[in-house]
Amino acid sequence: MENTELNKVTQMPRIGDLAPDFEAMTTKGIIKFSEYAKDNWVVLFSHPADFTPVCTTEMSGFAQRKAEFDKLNTRLIGLSIDSIHSHLAWVNNVRENTGVYFDFPIIADLDMKVSKLYGMLQPNEHETAAVRAVFFIDPERKVRLIMYYPLNVGRNMNEILRVLEALQISDKHKVALPLDWQKGDKVIIPPPKTLEEMDERLADDSVEKTDFYLAKKELV
Repeated sequence: MENTELNKVTQMPRIGDLAPDFEAMTTKGIIKFSEYAKDNWVVLFSHPADFTPVCTTEMSGFAQRKAEFDKLNTRLIGLSIDSIHSHLAWVNNVRENTGVYFDFPIIADLDMKVSKLYGMLQPNEHETAAVRAVFFIDPERKVRLIMYYPLNVGRNMNEILRVLEALQISDKHKVALPLDWQKGDKVIIPPPKTLEEMDERLADDSVEKTDFYLAKKELV
């Protein structure tokens, strides 16, 4: 394979890119990603391996809070480089032992096709296990935010839900979100782009101003 082709296959999608399409076997049957993602937000996440402790806690976290993702019009889809038989056995094992059911598709990526497509393989970390990647993909199938964690550190479910809701609020209200923003906090209004807009901002007592370029308001 030529280097240009190799780079095209192994380079991870960047923020703003169209999320690569694929078809794969999952615990919910064969899924074509573009159809699964249509008109929905999607959180696509990888884990290193089935029947491992950190992965079990993480997948359980996604499962236990699935209703919150549903409310945000967001579909979940997991991935690891394991067989469909391993996935099914793991899902059943966790359900029998803890009562938690992984009721979302998990990709059986034995050929590492999807892992390579999304840059989930980090050779200096592990050559045959996907790192803990999280891709936030909007209804236009555009990659909006990416998180990467090493094999030995679990993700934070509160943060995953926080940034998902932040992205949706930013889109809906055309605002930005400040440091440590939580739902209900004030949001940042886009800065003025002309002298006239700057003067209007300075005269506006309805917003909280640090200066003309940094102003916050409450969403109603």
